[in-house]
Amino acid sequence: MNIKQVTDGKEVDQRLAALMTNAGAVQAVAAAIEGTLGPKGLDTMLVDRFGTVTVTNDGVTILEEMEATHPAAKMLINTARAQEKEVGDGTTTATVWAGALVSEGLNQVLRGVPVAHVIEGLQIGIGRALESFDRRKRPVRGCEDPLLRKVALVSGRGNGEIADLVVQAALLVGPEKLGDPGFKLRDSVFAAAGVDSDVFEGVLIGRGRWHKQMPVSMEAPRVLVIDDALAPEELDEGALATEAGFNRYLALEAEFHDNIAKIIGMGVSLILVDRRIDDTAGEMLADAGVIALSRVATREWRRAAEHTGAWPVKRTALKKSPVELARYLGRARRAWEDEKREQFRIEGGGGKPCATVLVGAATEEVLGERERIAKDAASAVQAALNGGVVPGGGTVELAVGRDLEAVKPGLKGMTAYGVECVGAALKRTFTQIVANAGFNPLEKLGDAVSAQIAAESDCLGIDCDSGALVNLWELGIIDPLPVKTNALRAAGELAQAVLRIDTIIKKRAPANAGVADQRLDSMPKRGDDF
Repeated sequence: MNIKQVTDGKEVDQRLAALMTNAGAVQAVAAAIEGTLGPKGLDTMLVDRFGTVTVTNDGVTILEEMEATHPAAKMLINTARAQEKEVGDGTTTATVWAGALVSEGLNQVLRGVPVAHVIEGLQIGIGRALESFDRRKRPVRGCEDPLLRKVALVSGRGNGEIADLVVQAALLVGPEKLGDPGFKLRDSVFAAAGVDSDVFEGVLIGRGRWHKQMPVSMEAPRVLVIDDALAPEELDEGALATEAGFNRYLALEAEFHDNIAKIIGMGVSLILVDRRIDDTAGEMLADAGVIALSRVATREWRRAAEHTGAWPVKRTALKKSPVELARYLGRARRAWEDEKREQFRIEGGGGKPCATVLVGAATEEVLGERERIAKDAASAVQAALNGGVVPGGGTVELAVGRDLEAVKPGLKGMTAYGVECVGAALKRTFTQIVANAGFNPLEKLGDAVSAQIAAESDCLGIDCDSGALVNLWELGIIDPLPVKTNALRAAGELAQAVLRIDTIIKKRAPANAGVADQRLDSMPKRGDDF
């Protein structure tokens, strides 16, 4: 039996209901953030049930805070999270492209193109598009290349101060560290209200000294990092109830205090502790003029250990001899606390290079957005250095779309319709930027494409202030290639996953769920007789 429903005045097979429902959810999420794209993109206000307000232009922040219940919408949000985790920038681009691919794919299916052919065409189109992007990239020649600041300025939404800070941080860290897949320059960005923006070689720890009697600053400290509590080994209560157990506790406590005296005698002057610090130990350290920080965040003490060259140890390692323990110590040029903000800095470490970007603002509301801008700029700079750059403003996407047109004649059957979906999605970057700037996207699209063909250039686009055709590369509108290629892969995977879904079935509850519900129902309620 061929069941049909009416959609937009057309009869559609009921078996496409799942695809249409999922496509609608994806398009709704994409529409919620596409208005932020480009230099003229507007902000979004997010309000929670308590009335807390967040005003942002950052795509991933909007998606993270958005209330989404539809499964397909959640899939798209997870795609944006993956883009953020992998590259750190381009979440809006990935979301807009995913929405466009799903929308175009649905249109082709409604025209009668089998889903299998659409998906096959998507795979071919995305593969060819990635090759075209790679052919058009320009390399970045080290951290001193002026292209890096242009990338930071575009990703940083035109904020020159933040762009300069991020580029300085990249220079301090160096290309070798920035090329490490496990290192994220965005993790070096911190924000604080009422401070001057700054960048320095070193790490920032969001904790103050354990005791105010400890020195505020220290020159050339020897650094010990303890991935544990700085306290005697613990015994269970059962052991303490016996005389032997209590004697064992006293022995461990005495040994621990001897170990504290030992590290003081070694000249250790700065101790970072993952967990708590024993009161007696803390007082001994304060009396000896040693700076100690307790409950330091894991991410922070790891950065500090890497920068100073310290090797994190457990408290049991304190039993080692001074000669053995000395191998675990790190060094720095200076360590000091900003007492007003209870932040601690370690500068000029003897280990790997490390930089910290401190972003300041007058108010908490502005502070959060400035931090997000700086993190995006840092991610873009690192991606550009490692993967090259391309013209921005949606111009290179138009050129890649033209390359896809040349692919279609060589394809058999209906696969070409899937390739068309990729070309249409790539154009969406340009048309959305133009629309957000207040111009007619179809008119400007035709002008830009014609100009690019005539000049054989992938740099010609629209000035969002005047609407005139300009060379965006010469104006410094430059994007990192990895942001675009990873966004296209992520959007393509999401689109294929959504298009493949033929049926939506609600999962049954676990077998023991009903039993638990019955038990809850059988429990006496307030006011019931026992």
